[in-house]
Amino acid sequence: MQVKASFKESLVGAIPNLRAFAVTLTGNVDRADDLVQETLVKAWSKSDSYEEGTHLHAWLFTILRNTFYSEFRKRKREVEDTDGSIVAKLSSHAEQTGKMDLVDFKAALTQLPPDQREALILVGASGFTCEEASVICGCAVGTIKSRVNRARAKLTQILDVESGDDFGPDPTAQAILSTNLSDAKAV
Repeated sequence: MQVKASFKESLVGAIPNLRAFAVTLTGNVDRADDLVQETLVKAWSKSDSYEEGTHLHAWLFTILRNTFYSEFRKRKREVEDTDGSIVAKLSSHAEQTGKMDLVDFKAALTQLPPDQREALILVGASGFTCEEASVICGCAVGTIKSRVNRARAKLTQILDVESGDDFGPDPTAQAILSTNLSDAKAV
């Protein structure tokens, strides 16, 4: 890319005015210097689009202003996380174990008697009340409640679930997560 000497001199000559404008926009000398530098890099890389004889300062100020507002919009969406607490909340559990838990659950569900499976799916998965499920199945509300209770107990036995802690990440993943959380808080 061939850049004319007069363009280079004009860029250098515009720096004080660009810097003054950038300081008024940012209110911070360091950020203003970064903004001017970014403006000059963009102007340099797009020098072929500058039309000779037009007002160079206006072109540079437009680039600076647009760069400032683009960065402002981007920074508005960013969150400062000095202690790592937000990042710690964004961690997610590995999906492999969840997928295998679902496979195990589906297999256990097929082992239930059809009437218990039907009641559990209606009340537990489909969101029907026991009263609505009793109408659908054509039996008493107490019968549905009993079937759901027996189905849950049987699933607990088949899946070898002892407490609510058996759901979610396995003990190894929990240990890693708790270590990462304590490390993030220590920083």
